[in-house]
Amino acid sequence: MKYDVKLCELVRTAEIAADTYDFTVRAPELAAAAKPGQFAHIYVPGRTLRRPISICDIDRENGTLRFVFQIRGAGTADLAKFKVGDSLDILAPLGNGFSVEPGKKALFVGGGIGVPPLLGAAKHYGENAVVAVGFRSADYAILTEDFKAAGCAVRVATDDGSLGHHGLVTDLIRDVQPDIICACGPMVMLRAVAAYAKENGIRCEISLEERMACGIGACLGCAVELYDEKGEIYMGHVCKDGPVFAAERVVL
Repeated sequence: MKYDVKLCELVRTAEIAADTYDFTVRAPELAAAAKPGQFAHIYVPGRTLRRPISICDIDRENGTLRFVFQIRGAGTADLAKFKVGDSLDILAPLGNGFSVEPGKKALFVGGGIGVPPLLGAAKHYGENAVVAVGFRSADYAILTEDFKAAGCAVRVATDDGSLGHHGLVTDLIRDVQPDIICACGPMVMLRAVAAYAKENGIRCEISLEERMACGIGACLGCAVELYDEKGEIYMGHVCKDGPVFAAERVVL
């Protein structure tokens, strides 16, 4: 794993949904090395631990990384206060990302703040991608226009019916037969997506959301049960072995 720590200038900020922020930083070296689905550890002054934030998008031409995150506690609340021109102390790129195979058909399934890690990968598939995303309500819906701009077919579900389909995001994928499925979101959603993939013989990759302290596999705080090649269970770590895993490797 190759990663680095850089002070990166914040060049764009926006609040794009309820308590949800969109940051773009200038980081040419990190952008050159990053892959869709990886994450960064961002230092917030006054906080002991860095905050793990998924990489939403990578612009190698302009040397930028994009992060979309939701306020989940005091640390991310402080992070949201940063302004354009400020410097962010970023450790990245970390972990393993999604497979990218342009030309094949892909289905992306995201729930809530699990949607941002999918954008960078979906862009590589464009019109060959169906993107199904679910949110609590229209107030929390994010990035749908970004997926559409990339040429993806977008389907939206909300828990309260305020936008798109009234129900589960997994209701929207039953008619799709892609070559690969990539998913990130709540565990109950990942279980359903993995089961659908297995039933239909579709390769599936899932990105796990977990609290991470060190981000490089040293603290062992993000342990997760995985299957080895013999089908036996062992303890792996989301930050180092993931966050993206082949679905059949994860004990769901």
